[in-house]
Amino acid sequence: QVQLVESGGGLVQAGGSLRLSCVASERTFSLTVAWFRQAPGQEREFVAAISASGGTTSTADSVKDRFTISRDNAKNTVYLQMNSLKPEDSAVYYCAARSAYYISTLVRTTAWHDYWGQGTQVTVSA
Repeated sequence: QVQLVESGGGLVQAGGSLRLSCVASERTFSLTVAWFRQAPGQEREFVAAISASGGTTSTADSVKDRFTISRDNAKNTVYLQMNSLKPEDSAVYYCAARSAYYISTLVRTTAWHDYWGQGTQVTVSA
């Protein structure tokens, strides 16, 4: 059972930046990892994903020019760098993972992921 722990959330003004971290309880070299977010009253939505090696990424169009996913397998950590934040980016951000080397076409669905973190709150003020 892989445990995922997110950190790095907080309150930031519009236009600011945050970097989220997702630390896994075991080596991440065989895990495809994704970030999702969920705002109050809304469904959980895909943000970005990265393959086990880090060679392939997938990013939602709504954040593509502002968010970057990366990973450091030596530290069992996946990052989400968020720049030019907007109030509509406010949500609980979740890290998710599946034991897979490659990104599937299903990576953007919540059902594809086997492991989830508890989430970290991001609030962007206008």
